[in-house]
Order: sequence, then C-alpha cells, then structure tokens
Amino acid sequence: MNSLLEYASSLSNETKWHGNHNENERRLTLKAGHLSMVYENGNFCNISIGNREAIRKIYSAVRDKEWLTIKGVISQEEFDLHPDSFRIKYYCQYISGDINFSARYTIEGNPDNSLIFSFEGEAINPFEKNRIGFCVLHPVEFCADEACIITHNNDYKETRKFPLFISPHQPFSDIKSMKWKIADHNCTLDFYGDVFEMEDQRNWTDASYKTYSTPLNRPFPVKLQKGEKINQKIELKVEGDFALEKDDNDQIVITIHPEKILEIPMIGIGRSTRQEHLTKKEIQNLKNLRFDHYRVDLYLFRSDWRSKAKLAANEAVRLEYPIEFALFFDDNALNQSAEFIDWISAVRPDIALITLFHNTISSTPDLLTDTIAPLFKKALPGVKTGCGTNANFAQLNRNRPESIHNDYICYSIHPQEHASDNTTLVENLQAQGYTVESAMQFANGKEIWISPVNIQRRFNANIENYEHPSTGVEIPAQVDNRLMSLFGACWTVGCLKYLSEAGVKGVTFFETVGERGIIQGDLPSRWPEEFKSTKGMIFPIYFVFKYLLKNKSFKVIKSECSHPLKVNSLILSDGKQVKLILINCTSFQQQVNVDGCSGGFTIKQLCSETFAYAVSDINWSEYTHPATVAPGEHLLLRPFSVSFIDGWLKL
Repeated sequence: MNSLLEYASSLSNETKWHGNHNENERRLTLKAGHLSMVYENGNFCNISIGNREAIRKIYSAVRDKEWLTIKGVISQEEFDLHPDSFRIKYYCQYISGDINFSARYTIEGNPDNSLIFSFEGEAINPFEKNRIGFCVLHPVEFCADEACIITHNNDYKETRKFPLFISPHQPFSDIKSMKWKIADHNCTLDFYGDVFEMEDQRNWTDASYKTYSTPLNRPFPVKLQKGEKINQKIELKVEGDFALEKDDNDQIVITIHPEKILEIPMIGIGRSTRQEHLTKKEIQNLKNLRFDHYRVDLYLFRSDWRSKAKLAANEAVRLEYPIEFALFFDDNALNQSAEFIDWISAVRPDIALITLFHNTISSTPDLLTDTIAPLFKKALPGVKTGCGTNANFAQLNRNRPESIHNDYICYSIHPQEHASDNTTLVENLQAQGYTVESAMQFANGKEIWISPVNIQRRFNANIENYEHPSTGVEIPAQVDNRLMSLFGACWTVGCLKYLSEAGVKGVTFFETVGERGIIQGDLPSRWPEEFKSTKGMIFPIYFVFKYLLKNKSFKVIKSECSHPLKVNSLILSDGKQVKLILINCTSFQQQVNVDGCSGGFTIKQLCSETFAYAVSDINWSEYTHPATVAPGEHLLLRPFSVSFIDGWLKL
C-alpha cells in the first residue's frame, strides 16, 4: 500500500472528511401543538405544518460594521420539553474584536400552534454594529408569488406579494405584523422591539426571504455604549384545520422528465491562486478532463499584469484550454484596453471569453462596456465579450447592465454569505437556479454565465470588488476544507443540477490545484492542521467533472426528488441511454427509487468505503468494477456519497 493510500485511509475514518460540519451541535425535534420544528444550536429550523414548511428558520444575528456575522457561544441551556409544547432558555455571548455582546434567550412553543421568541441583550463594552436582532427566513417554495398582508407601525395595512423573481431591493418595509397563507392555514408574525423589513436572500443564493431589523435606510454602523440594552420579541401563530394535514412520506423517489431537455453548459476551471505554476504532472491530470475554458484574472491597473498573463497563457497552451479573461479596469480603461489588445496581438492566446469589470464599481458601468467592448470585438472577432459583476447576484441585480455591446452577463456564486452549516448549504442549492431565471428577465436575450462558483467567498463584496492575495501564515478565509470532502462533491453536483436545469450558458468552477482546487497537486497542503490533504491527492469533485465532461455529447434532462434535502440528482441522456449522478447529502444511508428508467442499472459509488482508493488514484473510476442493480430494486446510497449510474430511459 502506497503512502498516499495509507494517508487517505486514515482520513476516511474522520467524520468531517465526509462533510459533517456541525457534528457537535444539539439537534432536537419538537412540537408546538400541530407545528413541528427542529431546535439546533440556538436556532429553530423547518417550522412545518404537516409536510409544508411555514418558516425556514428563526435565529438571532450580530453583524459587525463590515457585515460579518459574529458567531455566538451558547451556555446555560435549560429545557422544559413536552409532547406538544416546550420552553427553552439559554445564554449567548458574542465576542470578536471590539464586539462583546451578551443575550439571554427564551423560546416558548405552545399547544395552540404558537411560538414566542424573545431576548434581552446588553453591550458589555462599546462597539460598532450594523445589525443586532432576530431574523426570520421564509421558504421560497411555499411563499413565492403568494399574497401577504403587511401591518405597518402606524397600523396601516396593505396587501403585497412575496416576489416571484428576485427583488433587487426590499419587497416589504416598516413591518409591525405580517399575515400570509400556507395552503389553507393562516400564519401571523408579530414583531416587537425594532422596525423590521424584508430582503430577498436569493440575491446571495439563499433559498429564502429574510425579515430582519434594523432597516437599511437608517444610518449604519451604529455605536452601542457600554451597558446599552436591546430587547426584541417575535410571536408566530398558525391557525387552520390541522386534521386535513398528512405527515410527510419518507419514501425517496426521483422522477425524470425526459420532455424537459437542456444543453449541458460550458464548464470551465479557474487558475490556481497559489504562487507556483502548474507542474507537468498536474497539467496532464487536468488536461485529461477537457474543461471548456480556463479563467484568468488580470488587474490591468497594476504594472505586473503582463508577467501574470504570460504565465497563464503558457499554462493554457499546455492544458489545451481556451482562456476566459476576467479583466479589471480603473478609470484609465481606454489606455489599459489598448495595451491589452497590443499584448494579445503579440502573444496570440486562444481566447474564449473576455469579461469586463471595474475595480471599484461593483457592476460593470455601461459606459465602460460601450467604450471597451467594441474595441475587443474588432480586435478579436468571434470572441464573446461580457460584463456584470465579480461579486454576488445582488450586485448585478441592483445595477443591471443596459449596454447593447455585451454578448453575455456574468456574476459569481458562493453559498456562505449568511450561514456556513451543511444543512443551509444544501437547502440553498435551488436558489442558484433562481438567480439564472431572474437574470433572464433583464438580460434582453443575452447569455447568462456564472464565473466563478466557489464553496467559500473570495472577498467581502460589501467593501471591495475583487480578491486580494492573502497575507500571514494562518489559513485564509477563502479556504474551506469541505471542498475536498465527499460533501463538497455532493454540493458541486447540486450546483451543476440547478444551474444546468435553469438554462445557464456557462459556469466556471473553483481552481485547478491546491487548497481551493479539484486536486491537491504536487505540493503538500500549506496548512496541514486545518486542511489535511497531502501531495498527489485527488479530491472527490475531480471525479464529478470527469464523469460529466466525458459525457458532454448528452443532454441534461430535468428531474425532481421527493426529498431534495436528503438526495438529489443530475440526469444526462442521449434519448436512449441515461446517466445519473445521485448524491446523498446526509449522514445516513438512503433508499431511493427512480421513476423514468427501464431495466436495471450499473453503479459506481464514491463513498466512505471507496474514498481512500479514489483520492489516491486518478484512474479510480476506470479501474472500479460497477455493481449491478436489478430491475425493480431500490438504489442504496451510502452517507455523503456520489453515485455514478448508467441505465436506460423508459420510452
């Protein structure tokens, strides 16, 4: 057994390597009358009426002056639990930098289908904050385009609708109370202690609307003095005939819709942010995947861009990938574009895309696109030129391009703007598709490209527009060790599913090598305590792209799962054959039926049992003998697994 396999075998025994990012948190299933919900780490999640989710989550947040969320430390939990009611108390301390805030929370669930959340908080020392208070997440699935009666603080009532497409600005404001329906049940929320408003969190690929305080039209940050107190309360009441509600069916069924056919998007990979350039072996391992493009970021307002461009162009030639140039300009854009055009005229790199960004304006100004794009079209006929934002969909949605000179609009995606736990990352996958559907509403027929997708955010879009090199010896915030885990592979399949099914034209994912890559490469981890890879390691996401890109001649066909927070699917077909990538995002084995296929299946499963061999052998998928699943048999998906399945479409 080689040393890499031995090391990978030892890692395969570590729970977090399979994606369990919150294994130490307390998780309780509770009842308040007919309402069911989950208590987890001080928050209430999935408050449901039968099998319908009324509230996605209720939690409290402390946000600093840069909009960073301060993690609280819970202590002194007290539980008084009954079959149809409960009372929970706990103390929470929020400490980071200048911030030191403490709060005492009380949550009551009552037999009359009501919940009361309250807290009393105090600033232990002076500090600046942008927000402190309760947040309520409303699920898009059961709320979108539904009516909601808003009572304002002057007691005036008006009826509005939850947005169908992503609202760039607050759809509801000055909220004292809100009332809406989930099926035939009336839901009422009353707010005390501050003025609340709602934002559409799909702007940051969260699959929810968020009601929060304090309104953004008030000045921030605000300085709290030592001893200053904050008190808030939320009351939820649900009324209706609960006798008609049915419990959720535990059977997991994937339904294929062969009539709903889409193209597989163009799939690219980003250049590594590590300092060392790609080695011969790394080039070979990546070249075999046949990505459609290679993203290279160039800051044309800096004097060293030519040397970086030359290194990147040389790598692209060796990889045999055309380049996606992400070009960043300042107010001297005309001269900078002329210099870049001179450079490409001399070097003649193979270019697929050129995306125009401004270094200080979050979404490409139309004046920049109108001035620069025609120059590139003239110098590089046939090369697509786009604009948009290097940040979140929010920045694009709030500053929509109107130029006629762009071929596509572009934005990036990461899932951790507001929360980082595994459950939230899985819940929010569908919102990635919502961004594509909403972008199409104002794109004027232009293509939609996502570049890049990362599991962790690259920079704080509230204060900057591009990533700066990390400094210091500590592991940078851009690195998330789940990228190299089985959970990271599952999450990536979910991204591919929802973006492809929404009709995106192209997507750039992650980086080539290193701690933000799809393989570790020929260099060991720079932070071995936090990022426990070793040189030569192949991350599970590599095999996801290998399978997908090998089958680029197929089409994507839409599918749906009865329990998408547990299991999901990306389905490919040529009209006869069907190729399924199934993911189990839970720590339990799941039994699955597939509706829409005929005959049996062959299956290769990347899971804890095969993890060590896969990450130590780039040819794992070729050498692994597939298991056979007979017609009519259930598919058994191991915890945190990715299954590559071949079968036949039912005709």
